[in-house]
Amino acid sequence: MPRSLRIAGAWTAVLALALTGCGTSPDDGGGDGTSPKARTAASAPDRVEPLKTRPDPALPATVTSSDGKKVTVEDTSRIVPLTGSLNEIVFTLGLGKNVVARDITATFEQAEKLPVVTRAHDVSAESVLSLKPTVVLADTTSGPAEAIDQIRDAGIPLVVLDPAKSLDDVGPRIGAVAEALGVEKAGEELKSRTQKRISAVRESIPAAARKEKPRVAFLYLRGSASVYLLGGRDSGAGSLLEAAGAVDAGKASGLEKDFTAITSEALAKAAPDAILVMSKGLESVNGVDGLLKVPGVAETPAGLDRRIVSIDDGVLLNYGPRTDQVLKSLVEQLYGSSDGSTK
Repeated sequence: MPRSLRIAGAWTAVLALALTGCGTSPDDGGGDGTSPKARTAASAPDRVEPLKTRPDPALPATVTSSDGKKVTVEDTSRIVPLTGSLNEIVFTLGLGKNVVARDITATFEQAEKLPVVTRAHDVSAESVLSLKPTVVLADTTSGPAEAIDQIRDAGIPLVVLDPAKSLDDVGPRIGAVAEALGVEKAGEELKSRTQKRISAVRESIPAAARKEKPRVAFLYLRGSASVYLLGGRDSGAGSLLEAAGAVDAGKASGLEKDFTAITSEALAKAAPDAILVMSKGLESVNGVDGLLKVPGVAETPAGLDRRIVSIDDGVLLNYGPRTDQVLKSLVEQLYGSSDGSTK
């Protein structure tokens, strides 16, 4: 993998690689002797929470795709979302029974038995077309272009949407999917629910943390391939960290790119109080003990304190209906629970 990913959709590429390329180990990420401050997200069922009322699509729906094409959707009985985050939104809108395929990053329980038609954002047009979809949802990061063209040439309505890269994108992203599927009322309901939940988590941040913001570095780890990257301004994690009352240490240290190779010098300049990683990435380096062997990590304040925050790969950077859960996990791991414990 290159040292710097494409800025457009960089976080989605990282997410795909995390789910398809990370090596695993028997270590669960904590290791023997891990201190309480090396915390991971609480184990919980990997499920989405659909709206209580199944929507009735108002069709046809005509929208302008992000690639400039006008697309008319007349039938949503067989939906193929080409990314995990799009799968998540469609299921949460209440249309999960209409979904006939998934991207490999759609790891939540309700979608796990669906056939996989993409891997690391590479679309198999043949696999998609074999499922006879009535509408396909894609990201600007989906490709190759030949596969997208092949699906369209077969007469399938295909809507391309911009990926969400921050909290500000959550509402518009949900709304765009809902509009394309003719369920705008459900989209408004889901946007409202999601925003209320995110706001509630932000209000739970301890007052002390608001004054003394911890510096948190986002590291992308792929131990099986010896890839260790430090997130910068465009990594996709900055919005979450700031919403959690923290400072994005990579961005604050002057890293302009999305990701850069980890060096002792870069980590020393970032000086993180805590380190944020994807759970599979942490497993790929044999847990916290292995992470501390990456050059420069052990010498940071985070490394000295073994203060590692781990969140599931499938939700960390999705910026969608479950972002409140991601933010809640981040807040709890950074500051402890509301009763002062460090669970």
